[in-house]
Amino acid sequence: MALSDHETRLKKLRMRSWRRGMKEMDLILGPFADAHLADLSEPVLDRYEQLLDENDQDLYLWVTGAKGAPERLMPMLQMIAQSAGVGPSEKKLAD
Repeated sequence: MALSDHETRLKKLRMRSWRRGMKEMDLILGPFADAHLADLSEPVLDRYEQLLDENDQDLYLWVTGAKGAPERLMPMLQMIAQSAGVGPSEKKLAD
């Protein structure tokens, strides 16, 4: 049975989430992807896919709140941080 385009996209996003190159990000994004991707709307999946294009070292600092994140990424980062039990503060926004 062939996978739908949506199922194929989810499978690729899960793989990209679990195979980041930085183990800490694998352990944050992988479980998030497994638990939440299937429930996200297409526009939110688009934002998640854009987030996956970011550098792992930056993502880690942003998702943990150690460094201010671009405002455009904050809603997705907050969702991921909440899922992982870590979190950026809304005060730590950067342009």
